[in-house]
Amino acid sequence: MGGVASSPWLGGEVRPLETTEYLIGDFVGEKSFPLVSDYWQKLLELPLDLSWRSDRVLRACQHLAMNNHSTRHLAKILIHLSWCLQECLSASWPSPAFSRALNALCISSVFLKYLIEESKSDKFEELYLCLDETEPLPDYFSKGERVESLVMRSVFKFLGTVDVSSVTYLLHQQLLNFVAITMSTQLISGPSPGPCDIHPFIDSAMILESTVVNSVVRKLLMNYLIRPRFILNNAISQLSFEGNETSLLLKVGFAAASLIRLPLNYLVSSKVEASQSSLAEACLNVLLLLCNYRRSVSEKYVQDQMDSSNFDPIKKEETCFSENPFCRALENIQDTEFDLNDVEVDAHSVPLVRIPFASLFDSLGMFLADETFVLLLYMLLHGNPSFLEYTLVRTDIDTLLMPMLETLYNAPAKAPNHIYMVLVILLILSQDPCFSASIHKVILPNVSWYMERRLNQTSLGSLMVVILIRTVRYNLSKMQDVYLLTSCLATLANMAPHTHRLSSYASQRLVSLFYMLSRKYDKLAEIENAKTITADGDLIGENLQDDTSADLHICTDFLRHVLEILNAILTYTLPRNPEVVYAIMQRQEVFLPFKNHPRFSELLENIYTVLDFFNNRVDADKMDHDWSVEKALQVIIHHSRSWRGGGMKLFSQLHFTYEQEKHPEEFFIPYVWQLILSKGHISFNPASIHLFPVPIDDTTDQQMKRLPSDEDVFDEH
Repeated sequence: MGGVASSPWLGGEVRPLETTEYLIGDFVGEKSFPLVSDYWQKLLELPLDLSWRSDRVLRACQHLAMNNHSTRHLAKILIHLSWCLQECLSASWPSPAFSRALNALCISSVFLKYLIEESKSDKFEELYLCLDETEPLPDYFSKGERVESLVMRSVFKFLGTVDVSSVTYLLHQQLLNFVAITMSTQLISGPSPGPCDIHPFIDSAMILESTVVNSVVRKLLMNYLIRPRFILNNAISQLSFEGNETSLLLKVGFAAASLIRLPLNYLVSSKVEASQSSLAEACLNVLLLLCNYRRSVSEKYVQDQMDSSNFDPIKKEETCFSENPFCRALENIQDTEFDLNDVEVDAHSVPLVRIPFASLFDSLGMFLADETFVLLLYMLLHGNPSFLEYTLVRTDIDTLLMPMLETLYNAPAKAPNHIYMVLVILLILSQDPCFSASIHKVILPNVSWYMERRLNQTSLGSLMVVILIRTVRYNLSKMQDVYLLTSCLATLANMAPHTHRLSSYASQRLVSLFYMLSRKYDKLAEIENAKTITADGDLIGENLQDDTSADLHICTDFLRHVLEILNAILTYTLPRNPEVVYAIMQRQEVFLPFKNHPRFSELLENIYTVLDFFNNRVDADKMDHDWSVEKALQVIIHHSRSWRGGGMKLFSQLHFTYEQEKHPEEFFIPYVWQLILSKGHISFNPASIHLFPVPIDDTTDQQMKRLPSDEDVFDEH
């Protein structure tokens, strides 16, 4: 590159020494500046007030990529970032340490993100995160310290120690963005982590001291709960949006507090909404990324890595994972109102993270329309027994259930993974008998978002039954997803023995579900029984017949599940559910074709025992009175009191439990990143993503290469 000031990407103009553009040119140029050079102070202390077009930033990144192997400037700027953050911990405002940290963050983020996106090796050697052996070092820098460990420790110590204020808000926000960028190495890797995979920054975070980990988890959660928002005054840089252009307006209280105005679409989506996302959402994104990471290890790999000649590829079933300290901290969180004296705590253990569960519960209820918050709720309910217990004893469980049931109601407009997570949460909750009983005691005055009919004064339990059945019916007609169907029916089965005063509408929908499945069964059985043979006697569509046979078997299982649900209600709670009895009597003809079916006969014997009992009594009363639905229900209620269950066969109560897959990381790591990228919290070159399939439009090649259009650039003044 030679004389940086006259390089092509600077437009060929000679710039005065020590201007921002000249210093950035030196940063990406061929000349290596020692770690102890005063160049770094000049770079981080001068007002970085340039407005560069995106194509110029791209060329700057390309120059650093060419020269970083010899200059190691990325490693050096990261070291200075860590030193600035360490100084911030003890500094008070106003202090130039904060502005230096912001400048170091902005420069590091832009160039680190580019190098990760363009990395061609699985070990990210292009980052060159180590200093040259001949590099002169200050006395306070340990020669053996890894750069990635140093910077992650400094970042997390700051995030876990410093409270968010009007002074530190922007620094917190940019640190969280920086952490997300460091963890974006996962996007380059495949969906199944292996023992050879290297993610330098996130692996360094996984070996931080437990005190640092716990403080970070607590701060991230508290920031999510408090949702701090500050009006950025004249002492803080501000983001503003004008038309289709994103501008970074620098309003500073002192000269050194400004930021380099590199295009924001290098760090986050160009969407205005993304740049305006709150710090609370950024905290939640980082927490989800940290807690769902899994570092793969293998005994076989550890034994063989010293002798590569004996090394064989690790089989998936032989892979295990080191413990994730952030996940462990989340799973051990306790309520601030909980008396720790009631719990046996190891005297040598690190103090547990304590969060006000009441605030956490209420906050989750407010934002469960967003699937990111649904994922957090899942992680807490599945992994943290204390929060699950707290949730189950809350009398206002509708705070959580109503937004999730509305999500299921609007399933056609929701992502499949969003629906799956909601159903898993409902299944986890339904595993507790007290939950299944208590939801029938919560009476809802109305359900404004349910449009098919008015649901006034219905119980939460009845609404849940209606919505789950509606989800099954939609899935049968559109999605054909066996896992979704199984989850819905498993939750209904867990609820069945504890059903109390199920509404007439819910009862009718339950019987209608059996009828819908029976029609599907009949169609599949007809196809299966039809023998399609050619004139030569050869079978036509053998593969199709195999698929039909499998579908028929699945449909048979689902029909049996519905019969088991009805049986559980009739066996254990019949006197408390007259509407269910009435709905079965009203549609009793739908059961007749299956009366002698070997898979259903035992269950239908019980249903016909109930039908015989109540049919005889209703027929007797019909002869003496004018007849109506109300009178039929009165007869059923009256004779339910004398019902003793004579002739009923007792089946063991169904109880389904949720078990996480053996390799949950294969689902959750891509899922978290899809959520973050889809909301524009960070942008990433789709062509570089290998973690999950990304549709690439040929017409967007210029955007893929991150070359700007007229609307993507800054006004240059």
